[in-house]
Amino acid sequence: MGGQTLRTIRIVPVRHRRKYSCMGLVSERRRHDGFAKAVLYSLAAALFSISPYAAAQDDPEAGQAVAPLFASHSPLLVTIEAPLTTLMEDRPREEYLDGTFSFSGVDGTKHTFDLKIRTRGKFRNKKKHCDFAPIRLNLRKKQVVDTEFAGQDKLKLVTHCRSRNSYYEQLVLREFLAYRFLNVMTDSSFGVRLLQVNYVDTEGAAPMTKLGFIIEDDDDVAERNGMHSIRTGDISSDDIDPVAQNFINVFQYLVGNTEFSLVRAEPGEFCCHNVDLMSATKGAPYTPVAYDFDFAGLVNAPYAAPNPRFKIKKVRQRLFRGLCANNELLPDTFQRFIESREAIYGVVDDLQLLSSKSRRDVTRYLNEFYERISQPDLVNASFIKTCNDVL
Repeated sequence: MGGQTLRTIRIVPVRHRRKYSCMGLVSERRRHDGFAKAVLYSLAAALFSISPYAAAQDDPEAGQAVAPLFASHSPLLVTIEAPLTTLMEDRPREEYLDGTFSFSGVDGTKHTFDLKIRTRGKFRNKKKHCDFAPIRLNLRKKQVVDTEFAGQDKLKLVTHCRSRNSYYEQLVLREFLAYRFLNVMTDSSFGVRLLQVNYVDTEGAAPMTKLGFIIEDDDDVAERNGMHSIRTGDISSDDIDPVAQNFINVFQYLVGNTEFSLVRAEPGEFCCHNVDLMSATKGAPYTPVAYDFDFAGLVNAPYAAPNPRFKIKKVRQRLFRGLCANNELLPDTFQRFIESREAIYGVVDDLQLLSSKSRRDVTRYLNEFYERISQPDLVNASFIKTCNDVL
C-alpha cells in the first residue's frame, strides 16, 4: 500500500440545494403517470429544439456519429412478445427463442420487428438471485432501417430482476445513472437508453410492464471513438493508458464499485472483469471502458455483497483501487470530476422516474464523494493511504 503524501489540492466544493420532490414508483398508475411525464418532456424538447440525433451527428467535435438509439435520452415504450415462461424457466445462454419487438417512434409511427431472444449474464441469470434474468435481444438490421433502432442487431437489456417487488425498478434506474454519469464525462463509455417494457408472454402468463435499459454494443462504442475493441487475455497495468486508468479507478470510487478488474479476465472470458478494452492501434496502451454497476454502492442492491478479498463490510463503503504510481495524476483527475459536477447532478435531476427516496439517497452519496475529493486530509485518507502497488 502507498504512503506518500499528495500535494495540497485546493478545490472549493460547490454547495447545491437539491430538489427532492419526484414521482415515486409506488403503484402501477403512479409509475405510468411518471413515465408519461418523462416522455412528454422529451417530446416537447424534440418539437421545440434541434433533434438530438441531428445535433450529435452534425457536431464536428462529436467524432463518429452517435447511433440514433443512444443519441436521445427520452425513455421508449416497447413491447416484447415471446415465450417468456420457457425463457425464464430454461434460461438459454446460446439458443435463441422467437418473438416480436415493437415500439412507437418519436413521430408516433408503430414499428414491429422479428426478434430472437435469450437470457444472458451470470449472477443475475441465476434463479436464486433474480426471477427475471437479463436478456439479449437479436434484431434484424434490415428491418430496423430508418427507425431509432437503425444499425442495431444484438443488444443487452438490463431487466428488473424481481417481478413482484417494484423497488427493484428503482435499482434499474440507479444503475442506469452510473452509465449516464460516465456518459457525461467521457465518450469512451457505453450508451444506454431507458425503456418501459411491456412483456407479453405468448405462453399465457399475465403480461407485465417493467423498467429496463439497453446498452450500446462494444464494437459501436469503439468505432465512434475511432478505436478497436480488444479481445485478449490478462494484461499488465503498464498496458493501460495511465490517465484513463486513473480516471476509471476514481469513477468506480464515485459509484462505490469494487466488482471489476482492469487487468484480469474471468475464467473463460476476455479481459477484463466488467471492463472492456479499446485501442486506436489494436495494441497497448489500452483504454478501459467500464460497465455492469449493479454491485455498486450507488445502486445498493439487496443481493449485492462486497468482494471478500477487500476489507469492506458493505457495498456502500467506498474503496479506491488505483495505483500508487498514478497518484500524481489525482489532482487533474479530481478537477475533471469537479468540472463535471453540475452535469452529473443534472443527470439525477432529469431522471423523472427516480423516486424521491432514491433521489435523496443518490444525492447524499454523490455529496460524500465530492466532499472527499475536496479536502486534502480526506484525499490522503481515502486515496493516498489506500492505493495499490499493483492492480
